[in-house]
Amino acid sequence: MSLSGMDVGGLAIDGQNLDRLKLQSKQAPDQALKTVAKQFETVFLNMMLKSMREATPQDGVFDSEQTKMFTGMLDQQLAQSMADRGVGLADIMVRQLTRNQVLSTEFGVPSTQNSALNTQHSALSTPNLPSAYRGDVQQAFVDKMRPHAEQASRSTGIPAHLIMGQAALESGWGKREIMNADGSNSFNLFGIKANKGWNGKVAEVTTTEYHNGVASKQVESFRAYGSYTEAFQDYAKFLGDDPRYAGVLEQSDAKAFAQALQKAGYATDPRYADKLAGVIGSVRVRA
Repeated sequence: MSLSGMDVGGLAIDGQNLDRLKLQSKQAPDQALKTVAKQFETVFLNMMLKSMREATPQDGVFDSEQTKMFTGMLDQQLAQSMADRGVGLADIMVRQLTRNQVLSTEFGVPSTQNSALNTQHSALSTPNLPSAYRGDVQQAFVDKMRPHAEQASRSTGIPAHLIMGQAALESGWGKREIMNADGSNSFNLFGIKANKGWNGKVAEVTTTEYHNGVASKQVESFRAYGSYTEAFQDYAKFLGDDPRYAGVLEQSDAKAFAQALQKAGYATDPRYADKLAGVIGSVRVRA
């Protein structure tokens, strides 16, 4: 039996079929996803039939342990037949899991950082998603962060949409935020590192840093906040307190803002300014 023709009826709990499924996941991950989704649909339908049986009276003359056993076998076959024809559950699972995988790989990508300046940056690739759905994700992020960005704008003089664009780039539109060790959110949307003068909580994550244009991965410590409000306030303070960012605070144009940040040393990624300007161009602020 070929891997592509794996029997859906052979569930993953069977040792041999599980081994075949593992091999299939390496050779043909898309087909393996469909197989597992179909198996889940079969199990779900079988549980549904079982629940229906248990909800009906079973005190008849012909009811016994033997009839229950054969009825269970019948229900399993019925569930298999229904899943083979499809009730839609497997298709929904495949679409959802595929969409989540795309979001993870396309929206959230490894970051770059500058250890001397205590920052981390992510390079956002062009999402290979339907434009309408991609737009919904981006707009949801903008709507959520807009009040915080406007407050930071009042503190720094930097237009709010430029600040939101940088937060979007750093966090993959909120889909790749820095997490604490316990899985909770650090709310660090700007990738600011925890330097010696930082007395707050810290989140340690593996990130990517560029040295002479060459990327390398290493574990770094980043500032952890209690809310997005704190994160945006610290971002405003981070730029406002450091003289090297004086030129950044004067900018209102996306390209000039991005170039000023890179010139000041905010990022080690040689393409950071272009990436940031591109993401800022995607920010749409609704009135």
